[in-house]
Amino acid sequence: MAVIAQPDRQHAEPEKPGALLDPVDLASPPEPEEPGEPAVRSQSGTPSGRPRSGNPVPPAAISAMFDDIAPVYDRLNRLLTLGTDGRWRRAAVEAAGLAPGDAAIDVACGTGKLAAQLAERVGPFGRVLAVDLSEGMIARGSHAFHDLVQLEFRRADALELPVRDGGFDVATIAFGLRNLADFEAGFRELRRVVRPGGRVVCLELTTPRPRWWGRVFLGVFGRVAPLAGRLAGRADAYRYLPASLDRFPDTDELAGTMRSAGLVDVTVRRLGLGSVALHVGVVPGR
Repeated sequence: MAVIAQPDRQHAEPEKPGALLDPVDLASPPEPEEPGEPAVRSQSGTPSGRPRSGNPVPPAAISAMFDDIAPVYDRLNRLLTLGTDGRWRRAAVEAAGLAPGDAAIDVACGTGKLAAQLAERVGPFGRVLAVDLSEGMIARGSHAFHDLVQLEFRRADALELPVRDGGFDVATIAFGLRNLADFEAGFRELRRVVRPGGRVVCLELTTPRPRWWGRVFLGVFGRVAPLAGRLAGRADAYRYLPASLDRFPDTDELAGTMRSAGLVDVTVRRLGLGSVALHVGVVPGR
């Protein structure tokens, strides 16, 4: 997850693969301040206000960035999470509640680790479709899990999934929501492709509570992620990871976004010392 160089603001497309926006651009123009209230500064130094409704970095730039970091993505994830990312994915699989023969779609699938675990749950008579905008991620996932006959990888936009309404029992998105241009639209699309009574599962980073611990986490995260990226030759890219938390909705706000998208019975569980949130919503109608 990265942001690299800064293109002409009037031309959103990157000039070349990997030429993306500066992390500061993740902060939308600040909301008007209340009289007498100073602006709150984020870790990147940009004003923080109301939560963002989407990611302002162009999808083409996001895709190019993930193509670039695909070879080191899994290794750095293990490093940055001290190996606990696997535990978080297992929690998401449990929350999905899949049974043998079920169908699931994993959106923004990355290298396919969550999708592969879902595929193991549904078994050879089930189906899992893993989609991502990055060709590099899709290629690595397809190669790593080619032996799972029930798992298919396909390049697709999370906001325009090329599948019919209600075709899946579960939809998941893990650490990909922050990259979408419109968070609510992303949840609406996940809801669209899941049958009534099915589940939408979102695993995502969040700012821990209480506030003092959140400040410590963001301060450490904002330094460790670029350092890890530098060791892998992607220092600029991994500046994006902590920057993408700036004004990202907190757990309650994200639950509200899911409800606005038409999901019901939304639950929230915090993982990773409060730095990861597992949201689950149900598609109404059954």
